[in-house]
Amino acid sequence: MASTLRRRALVAENSSESSSSAPTPRDESPVKPGDKVKIVHHNHPPKTRKRRNTFIFFLGSLFGLIAAGFLAKSNDLIELPEIGELSMDSLFDVLPAGLVTDMRDLIKGERDFVDSYDSFSVGLKARSEGLSAHHPVIMVPGVISTGLESWGTANISRPYFRKRLWGSWTMMKALVMDKDIWKKHIMLDKKTGLDPPNIKLRAAQGFDATDFFITGYWIWSKILENLASLGYDPTNSFTAAYDWRLSYQNLELRDQYFTRLKSYVELAHQFSGEKVVLASHSMGSQVLFYFFHWVASEQGGKGGNDWVDRHVDAWINISGCMLGAVKDITAMLSGEMRDTAQLNSFAVYGLEKFLSKDERAEIFRAMPGMSAMLPIGGDAVWGNLTWAPDDQPGQKHSFGSFLNFRREANWTTPDKNLTIADSMRYLMDTTDDWYRDQVQRSYSQGVAHTTAEVEANEYDPRKWINPLETRLPLAPNLKIYCFYGVGKPTERAYYYRSPEFPVLTNVNVTIDTGLIVDEIDHGIIMGEGDGTVNLMSTGYMCSKGWHIKRYNPARVKITVVEMPHEPERFNPRGGPNTADHVDILGRQTLNELVLKVVAGKGHMIDNHVISNITKYADKVKIYEEEEEVQEEKWRVETDE
Repeated sequence: MASTLRRRALVAENSSESSSSAPTPRDESPVKPGDKVKIVHHNHPPKTRKRRNTFIFFLGSLFGLIAAGFLAKSNDLIELPEIGELSMDSLFDVLPAGLVTDMRDLIKGERDFVDSYDSFSVGLKARSEGLSAHHPVIMVPGVISTGLESWGTANISRPYFRKRLWGSWTMMKALVMDKDIWKKHIMLDKKTGLDPPNIKLRAAQGFDATDFFITGYWIWSKILENLASLGYDPTNSFTAAYDWRLSYQNLELRDQYFTRLKSYVELAHQFSGEKVVLASHSMGSQVLFYFFHWVASEQGGKGGNDWVDRHVDAWINISGCMLGAVKDITAMLSGEMRDTAQLNSFAVYGLEKFLSKDERAEIFRAMPGMSAMLPIGGDAVWGNLTWAPDDQPGQKHSFGSFLNFRREANWTTPDKNLTIADSMRYLMDTTDDWYRDQVQRSYSQGVAHTTAEVEANEYDPRKWINPLETRLPLAPNLKIYCFYGVGKPTERAYYYRSPEFPVLTNVNVTIDTGLIVDEIDHGIIMGEGDGTVNLMSTGYMCSKGWHIKRYNPARVKITVVEMPHEPERFNPRGGPNTADHVDILGRQTLNELVLKVVAGKGHMIDNHVISNITKYADKVKIYEEEEEVQEEKWRVETDE
């Protein structure tokens, strides 16, 4: 059934009530006919938020919302070594005036900091203290940080053969000059979730696949540099890059990814004589969690329940989105996130010109791997309309009320606010059948309240990404290290409205960017996290969930180290003390901890929790099995 038909069936009666003090929507001019308008010209605008927004617009325009939403940072945008015949003049035709000047200033600042900071210093210091390469290391990157290159030989693909259509300047060239062709390559088949006819994109391999996103924008590069300083090289360290667009089942079906990863681990163990350390970031932590189930299962790697204990010494979980990310719902629902909602009007116009909300939402949905990060745990974790575990004292709007709707005349929005669980149902009901089918046959976001449920779920691959429905591997000697950032405002709830011109779009609702009041900033309410993933997702399983017996029956040891976000004011990437979701990979403290683990000194790392995650976790409505029985009994008695 078409999404437009669903929208008509689901919307409520329009309310006649409206907010008398509602701010002017961004798309509507406050100037009335006859008013005089004074234009003020500034020759030297300060380098403040406006310039940052111009930069985010540039990334959003060229990368699409994916890069703007997850990697809205700085890159070297002046040197274009791979653009080829794409001249600067042709770029000027589509980019706003003054942008190149802004980029020169920004990149000069980044270069100054790079020149003044020795990327190898952490590794050299660790080596001088007696640390050396001990365990083989396999790194599993996060979402969108792996380059995707074309291997198709059809006419449509020949100009891009073995060129990266994700994670390179070729991507920019294709998006600016050949957008429709780029979209056909980057989107998977809507029915199968695999390659479209005559299209073949594959994940780049080796360290080059993940060290830099594009020239000048490092991802794993600093960790690789420090590992090398400790004595690592391609013989004892590996990068397990993957096509992050694919659902996890299709990663194995199309690319035999988990079979290859199993072989990497076994060979590294055999050749070195030491068990392997697995290091993952962001979505890569979900991939590894799925792998632990797959490798033991008779439906997967057939390694047996002791495989992880025999081959893996430790799992370094860096900024792992173990319970998803709430911004994933808005990306799938309307193609929007904070990075687009808070752009100025000119930037929004440019972004919409390159990739409209409709296009961005369609691209997101046609990448089933992205939907793996839809929030897990429902209302038990994320709260209800009046309460959430991470609500703050005196907070006017509970985080549990996730999608909120103002009542305005002629607005066709739901007649009530929605929790995370409600929002998931709304997303499934208002999107096309092909998307709903992809998600429901690939993932599950529920909670298993008994040991019997957890054990039964070991036979259901849909559950294998969900740590609240399945258990850790039966590996009593495994060590898990949770390293993540805290203290950077992160999207937690939203206000939505009807589109300005509903007949011109397929999206049902859009972020109410004109709403700026109290803690609501352009329709967005911020909570705690690392700027991308919420604290409840990075921290709950590590601090509480994996201490519940049914989720960790082997009593695997968990060590948690939180890192405060303390960026250097004028450093575009935050400097050595950043805790941003991506930039944390270059943080000095994180690199020191990683080197201790791979050097066999992980036992020297102590728990360091500085946030309120323990307090929040205790409020989550998930309990030990005996407590679950008592809680259910109490609910029954209350209902009676």
